[in-house]
Amino acid sequence: QVQLVESGGGLVQAGGSLRLSCAASLRTFRNYAMGWFRQAPGKEREFVAAINWSGDSTYYADSVQGRFTISRDNAKKMVYLQMNSPKPEDTAVYYCATSRRSTWRIESTEYDYWGQGTQVTVSS
Repeated sequence: QVQLVESGGGLVQAGGSLRLSCAASLRTFRNYAMGWFRQAPGKEREFVAAINWSGDSTYYADSVQGRFTISRDNAKKMVYLQMNSPKPEDTAVYYCATSRRSTWRIESTEYDYWGQGTQVTVSS
């Protein structure tokens, strides 16, 4: 049973910083790409960032490029999302997900396992 557990969400002021973490129970974690998605109230889930199996290739949504950084620690089976200079429009539930592919993906349909999500609220 694969489990992904997000943590680190909360209330943050615009312009501040927050780091989300995702712990994976996947035995072969180091082989697979990971991604972060988010869903705001009344909106569809959207792609935020993704990272390949080794961590040397990443991709970001235009809306977070230059502000957010995705990283991973394969030894600890962790993936992170560093959120710098968040904006009120970044308020959403953030989900981490794992793909069975080694290269990063941006479509949610390419991801097989999902966490329960962690709420991030950015105040203005």
